Amino acid sequence: MGPKPAPGALAAKKKVKKPTYVEKKIGGDKNGGTRRVAITRYPRYYPTEDQPRDLKHKQKAFKNHTHKLRSSISPGTILIIVAGRHKGKRVVFLKQLNSGLLLVTGPYQLNNCPLRRINQIYVIATKTRLDIKGVKLPDRLNDDYFRRSKQRKAKQTEGEIFDTKKERYQVSEQRKADQKEVDKQLLDVLRKNPEKKLLFGYLGSMFSLRTKEFPHKMVF
Repeated sequence: MGPKPAPGALAAKKKVKKPTYVEKKIGGDKNGGTRRVAITRYPRYYPTEDQPRDLKHKQKAFKNHTHKLRSSISPGTILIIVAGRHKGKRVVFLKQLNSGLLLVTGPYQLNNCPLRRINQIYVIATKTRLDIKGVKLPDRLNDDYFRRSKQRKAKQTEGEIFDTKKERYQVSEQRKADQKEVDKQLLDVLRKNPEKKLLFGYLGSMFSLRTKEFPHKMVF
């Protein structure tokens, strides 16, 4: 048996219970003189979840996702855009960019759809494909090429806040030249195709559904 602890040590180990209420004097004849008030006040409203979910580690930016190209999409595949400004148009898929977006074009001469990026969830892949192995795309056609520059906001010291007008987007001469270069190569590919008349009309027409036509029963 070891030595017994001193009586003072046992007294120090005992936790002193802190008071939860305190009495305060209340003025007035009809208030009773004193009132018990809680020292620690609890919130009036309680959250619906005991432990809030931390979504910072679960959410990732689109550029950090792993983007796998659908097996039905390959360079030269004709796609149907189903959302956005050019919805209903048929475009030619050129390549997949580093961000995972698809680089497509009309060509512009046929349906006014320029070189642009689009997410693959907003397109329908058809079985019609063009042989674009001979089409050479400029190396500058990347994500930074399509990123627009933001307008710098003027400070109050530089002038009135109403003096700044909204800047309208204007297509650069470099982009116009690249569009002509790519379209010229694609049009040459279409002219060499034995079904060139059908392809020119196919790319120039808009996609739409009629009565009793169901997309899940259609073969594109």
